[in-house]
Amino acid sequence: MRSKPMILVALLLAAFVINLDTTLVNVALPALVRELHATTTQLQWVVDAYNLVFAALLLTFGSLSDRLGRKGMLLAGLAVFGAASLAGGFTTSPAELIAARSVMGLGAAMTFPATLSLISNIFTERAERARAIGLWGAVAGVAIALGPIVGGWLLEHFSWTAIFVAMGPVAAAGAVLVAVSVPTSKDPDAAPVDIAGLVLSAAAMALLVLTIIEAPDYGWSSTRSLAGFAVSAVLLAAFIGWERRAAHPMLDVRLFRNMRFSAASGSVTVAFFTLFGFIFLMTQYFQFVRGYGPLSTGVHLLPVALSVGAGSVAGTQLAVRAGTKLIVTIGLVAMAAFYGWVAAVVTAGTSYGIISIQMVLYGLGMGLTSAPATESIMGAISAAKAGVGSAVNDSTRLIGGTLGVAVIGSVYASVYGSRLTATMPASVPGPVAAIAHQSVGAAYVAAGKIAALGHPVLGQALQHASANAFLRGLTVGCLVAGAVAAAGALLAVLFLPAQPVQPIQIAPPASPAADEAETAEDRRVAETQAHPASAAR
Repeated sequence: MRSKPMILVALLLAAFVINLDTTLVNVALPALVRELHATTTQLQWVVDAYNLVFAALLLTFGSLSDRLGRKGMLLAGLAVFGAASLAGGFTTSPAELIAARSVMGLGAAMTFPATLSLISNIFTERAERARAIGLWGAVAGVAIALGPIVGGWLLEHFSWTAIFVAMGPVAAAGAVLVAVSVPTSKDPDAAPVDIAGLVLSAAAMALLVLTIIEAPDYGWSSTRSLAGFAVSAVLLAAFIGWERRAAHPMLDVRLFRNMRFSAASGSVTVAFFTLFGFIFLMTQYFQFVRGYGPLSTGVHLLPVALSVGAGSVAGTQLAVRAGTKLIVTIGLVAMAAFYGWVAAVVTAGTSYGIISIQMVLYGLGMGLTSAPATESIMGAISAAKAGVGSAVNDSTRLIGGTLGVAVIGSVYASVYGSRLTATMPASVPGPVAAIAHQSVGAAYVAAGKIAALGHPVLGQALQHASANAFLRGLTVGCLVAGAVAAAGALLAVLFLPAQPVQPIQIAPPASPAADEAETAEDRRVAETQAHPASAAR
């Protein structure tokens, strides 16, 4: 019999490498400008190509893993991811790197749902499953927070190519562990593949995520953005309509009637909205306002990584004892409090001691929210359909994170631009002013050039104005993120059940006799939960 700890280590390593890559590449962007001469648009696609393909194909490969085998899909995904990452390290143009990142997203979509669905099928008792999912959530959250640290260290010791080459051996190690330790697993009653459902879900997700990514550039109310959201809604409606009529749907949409599934999915979306918004804001604050390098920025984010891990492990255990509703609500309230606290006190010289305490509060809130909500999602469905359930959970994470960067980034950019226009010295030349409006980093570079040309006072004034504009944008962005977290807490109080009754059985009863047996079983479970002592007798 295979060792469960070894199985868990293998699955956690696979989840770690996929999540690490979501933030690992960001610190390499300046190097790509210098060495590959990448434009701003190309830099955006180096980051977004991975997330776009990842998000678009999650439901597809979650469903296929249930039907074709989860272990096989996991091994194939790690192979695709590792090979594409290695290839990315040998690219010589931005277009080649974007293509490699897209294939890495394909490998991630094949890998990530299988890790969580295998955990749900191997760790079947609730307390055992909660511990495993807590560790899975801890590893995923820590990997996202560690991305800038690992990337910064690799950049300081090697070139940008090391960020991609290094992922190949890690993916290979994960594949070897999976091959020798993880048992095979699939839906024993696997139905034919729902081709129409796969196509509609991929198209809807791809267009939705693409529209969210591009909305800050084109404008949220632009014709392009509104059309993108409208067509996404039409595709989603078509997907739902097809799945309700299909004989063998890839995703039984009746799942969303269960608040334990749908409300928990909403909580995960909110949690990752705030997480990616946090990373977007705080990495800029540390690098530009505080002047930290990439590695130093990652190190200063360690309190978040460590507290997310602790909160995830503790959160699932507490949810078993005290109820998912209470723990998830506490987590969302903690995240809202963090953003309100930062908005109230942040300055260019805020003590790092205070910032680290704030980050611990946020990390604990994130862990207490995301891991118990994930356990709730996976506990609401049958083990046979765990791949689809995992894919829904992963999709909410990606959509939430993408929305977090897009929405908070748009709010920050709007406030930064208007504040800088109002406070910039009138003597700053027009071309320099246009550069300064691009970002606070560009403004700092422009201020340095002005000072070097013999105008130190003007350069200092421009730097001061851009720093104040950034802090104003940071404050408003924090207020928006805090409001989203607070709204999530309210929704959790209203709709998220405290404890599960039993997983949904997606397949309908095969016969009236089976229907009668299922009803009797429902009565027995309900009686057991209401009177555990008598059930024990």
